[in-house]
Amino acid sequence: MQQIFVTGISTEVGKTIASAIITEALEADYWKPIQAGDLENSDSHKVAKLISNKKTKIHQSSYELQTPMSPHAAAAIDGVLIETKKIVAPNTDNDLVIEGAGGLLVPLNEDDTILDIIMPNYKVIVVSRHYLGSINHSLLTINWLKQKGYDVHVLFSGDAHPTTEAIILSKTGVQCIGRINEEPSFNKAVISKYAKQFRRSLKDL
Repeated sequence: MQQIFVTGISTEVGKTIASAIITEALEADYWKPIQAGDLENSDSHKVAKLISNKKTKIHQSSYELQTPMSPHAAAAIDGVLIETKKIVAPNTDNDLVIEGAGGLLVPLNEDDTILDIIMPNYKVIVVSRHYLGSINHSLLTINWLKQKGYDVHVLFSGDAHPTTEAIILSKTGVQCIGRINEEPSFNKAVISKYAKQFRRSLKDL
């Protein structure tokens, strides 16, 4: 069974849409270890509304924090200390898609970051979206993961920017799963379309 961790080069780059597509493609379970803010319409709720298959189970987050900000700061407001030892992947016989919070080095407490909850056996998909500075953020994220020994792939999100994507792929040597284009809206039909498009690449990770 695959355990796939979805991270991004920054916040708001499309991790949740990517996670929904990957979850649907593999009919995998989904788990967001840390949710900060928007608890009534969390990423777990969003993924549940976007998938069509009946096999996926949405697992409860280890930490649900009230404020939409960096986990360490949101936890402090709630009077909570995030402990990585309490962030344990749910037991499942199914593939598991795990969605991070923000980027790779987002702090969880004074010592740990998102990187510290990515287990050595996880395959990592980095969602990259073009903006001024995104090449730097993409290279830093992907190469840091590669140096740590992870199996890394990239998924592009948003309008195509061939020169940006070419330099990211050539300088990292990672494989590209595909692109999630800008869409008027993302609903079950659109998620299903991309799931079919990416299914073979995801199964072959």
